[in-house]
Amino acid sequence: MSKISTSIPGFVDLQVNGFIGVDFSSPDLSEEQFTRACRALLSKGTAAFLATIITSPVAVYRRNLQLIAAAMRREEFQGRILGIHVEGPFISREPGAVGAHNPAYARDPDIELLRQLNEWASGSIRALTLAAELDRADEVTRFAVSQGITVSVGHTLAGEADLERLAQAGATALTHLGNGVPNMLPRHENPIWAGLANDALTAMIIADGHHLPRPVLKTMIRAKGVARTVVVSDASPIAGLSPGRYTTLGNEVVLEESGLLHNPEKQCLVGSSATMLRCMNHLASLGFLSMEDLLEIGFFNPLRLIGLDPGSIRGDSDLLYDGESATFYVSQ
Repeated sequence: MSKISTSIPGFVDLQVNGFIGVDFSSPDLSEEQFTRACRALLSKGTAAFLATIITSPVAVYRRNLQLIAAAMRREEFQGRILGIHVEGPFISREPGAVGAHNPAYARDPDIELLRQLNEWASGSIRALTLAAELDRADEVTRFAVSQGITVSVGHTLAGEADLERLAQAGATALTHLGNGVPNMLPRHENPIWAGLANDALTAMIIADGHHLPRPVLKTMIRAKGVARTVVVSDASPIAGLSPGRYTTLGNEVVLEESGLLHNPEKQCLVGSSATMLRCMNHLASLGFLSMEDLLEIGFFNPLRLIGLDPGSIRGDSDLLYDGESATFYVSQ
């Protein structure tokens, strides 16, 4: 086995909902829990990430955004926790599109609420997911972009015109394309085809082996090209735990031996149980991307999407790659 050192310290994940049982959207989240989860994740091949808060009551945003922003200021997390991804609350309430989010907490796009959220976060919101078809989504997008926030369209039933309007307003991405939509869609007029066709929007995709089958992953990457593709883990708070039954993100879920994390009642996935290292190794195993392509998709493109310099990322270890088995390893 011949391993070569890559040019990066690990992967960059723009969507982490929690880890080892710690939920970043929990009303009971403590700074100790948050820092413990972050340390654990950062030892598993993730060099840096965005802490994600899903659609929540305003009181949870007020509390948790301030808590996370305070933890980010610690020296150990400089260049490691890159900011916050607010996934919602401006998303579709429709079944399927709302996914595992609670539709009771979804809200219409509101500039003043976004302004307040970013104040609570001390200006550290780096990404916002919203539904393009909602009224005033374009106005909120323009405001978000003016504040240095990357806008991504997700949990949406948007059509071609909706996506074009948001792209013109400054949106640059699609949150977990192929997921956060109903299980059954119109054959041609649907958010997946519209998203693939829009050249202004980078596709964020979950490559854990469960969210998107191999032909879908390959087709999406071929359609978007390596330059407009970003892998995310969408790690749920259950990531890093043993198989079993859990309550997380407001859902009763089952984590299977295979790593599949799902809500059997809703028949939907509830984030993933994977780290970026596992996602990237699954993608590498499919055999249609070079190591250089994988590094772009898993490290350089995520940073480019949120406007950060790769030189700003710190890492405690080196990422190695075994070309024979197409597998990444973290040096010890």
